[in-house]
Amino acid sequence: MAIEWTPRLAVGIPSIDMQHRELFDRVNALLAAMEAKRGESELGRVVVFLGDYVVTHFGAEERLMQQHGYPDFPAHKLAHATFVKDFERLRGDLARTGPSPAAAVALNQRVCAWLIDHIGRTDRALGAFLATKMSARPQLS
Repeated sequence: MAIEWTPRLAVGIPSIDMQHRELFDRVNALLAAMEAKRGESELGRVVVFLGDYVVTHFGAEERLMQQHGYPDFPAHKLAHATFVKDFERLRGDLARTGPSPAAAVALNQRVCAWLIDHIGRTDRALGAFLATKMSARPQLS
């Protein structure tokens, strides 16, 4: 079953929303591959993508938080670090056992649950804060 991007998940920062949508697309590609019994071959591609994603995306969010003095930065950064730790454990399991339907399911369940919760709560709070900060900036004439 695919995870659906909805406007409720938009944080209002185009670059962040675009990165989130890309992650949804990649996870959905894994789900489709699993349904077509190709999950093992797609799993490696998703793991490589996620490894790059956590560095690029989390770094971009954290820079925005620091630039704008986001008061919940420590907790948000900790959430990112916790996800990275979980992901590294899953990647290590995959390296030891090789791609399997069980590994694909474990990765998918962890990423989907985290995405919906983290984007829906934590990233939306960041988006609301940034929208307030950015709208308060003086406009150039």
